[in-house]
Amino acid sequence: MEIVENRKENRISHMDYLPDMEVIDSGIADEVINKMNAYNPDEYTKDDVLEALSKEVLSAEDFAALLSPAASGYIEEMARKAQIETRKHFGNSIYMFTPLYIANYCENYCIYCGFNCHNKIHRAKLTYEEIEKEMKAIADTGLEEILLLTGESKKMSDVKYIGEACKIARKYFKLVGLEVYPMNSDEYAYLHQCGADYVTVFQETYNSDKYETLHLAGHKRIFPYRVNAQERALMGGMRGVGFAALLGLDDFRKDAFATGIHAYLIQKKYPHAEIAFSCPRLRPIINNDKINPKDVHEPQLLQIICAYRLFMPFASITISTRECERFRNNIINIAATKISAGVGVGVGGHGEEKKGDEQFEISDSRSVSEVYNAIKKQGLTPVMSEYIYCLLYTSDAADE
Repeated sequence: MEIVENRKENRISHMDYLPDMEVIDSGIADEVINKMNAYNPDEYTKDDVLEALSKEVLSAEDFAALLSPAASGYIEEMARKAQIETRKHFGNSIYMFTPLYIANYCENYCIYCGFNCHNKIHRAKLTYEEIEKEMKAIADTGLEEILLLTGESKKMSDVKYIGEACKIARKYFKLVGLEVYPMNSDEYAYLHQCGADYVTVFQETYNSDKYETLHLAGHKRIFPYRVNAQERALMGGMRGVGFAALLGLDDFRKDAFATGIHAYLIQKKYPHAEIAFSCPRLRPIINNDKINPKDVHEPQLLQIICAYRLFMPFASITISTRECERFRNNIINIAATKISAGVGVGVGGHGEEKKGDEQFEISDSRSVSEVYNAIKKQGLTPVMSEYIYCLLYTSDAADE
């Protein structure tokens, strides 16, 4: 059967908000896109790179130079300086967490994602009792931070369901993060009241024209709503926000530049906010094992991570199981400050058998204890948590 959204004339506009979407007009999104469109990585020279490496505080132009092809011959120098900056601001600490997928129903048609609504996979949603069992099993490993994920279906995983999961998580974990569908600021406020600390949203690509060809249906199709998600989360009281482009969907240098500029502008407007970067590359999915990150190889990934560290020294940088054990072991000794462990990307699978299929293939299946010991072996310190959750304001919203 033909999928109607495969024909462009059958798709809704990717730039027009839907009726239930909150519109904010801060100007940050426009500034990010304008700067990205003006960025030409090939214009930078080795002199620009060396000038950037000589500075203690980097400008946006310096960041652009470090992401350029001209910097590819200076990755070792970037790594050495990134390591110094990381140790200066984070010491030897490496923070550990694990993700928990509580549902994989999705209403979006994103052609590269294993959860997309037209991909024939086993769908599932954990009950509250099952969520509690999963979280107890995870907490028993010693972890004190959890990241809750769902597919992007507000019908099957509504805000109240996610809120109840946050309340359960708060019983077992000191930090609760969310990687779910973008929401309005009042919905983020409700989830913060329920116990969530921070929100991560992958923009996937900041190129709106490319974005249109990849996200063919569903709420995720609306480009500007997604770009403004982190700001709405902070408006809702969240402590921190995470940024990422899915490297390999489009020009990775321009997407990495836009990601960094986006985080920088949000930090400038909300100086209290904690900022985090993820650096995911495309991975194969169920029913399509040919998906790959194209020209984003490990040297390019290292270049991006080091550029993030030098541009925003205080930002947390997460390295996920999309990368192999060897790369993850090396990057935590250079610039990454947070690492996942005991990971499963299907629904459940920690306390009981997996209930639903995976979003993508992982490359590092080590347990919590194995990752913990690998961190210690490098002379680094595994940290489960150093943060205690508190509400910034009181509300009855979470009790309704």
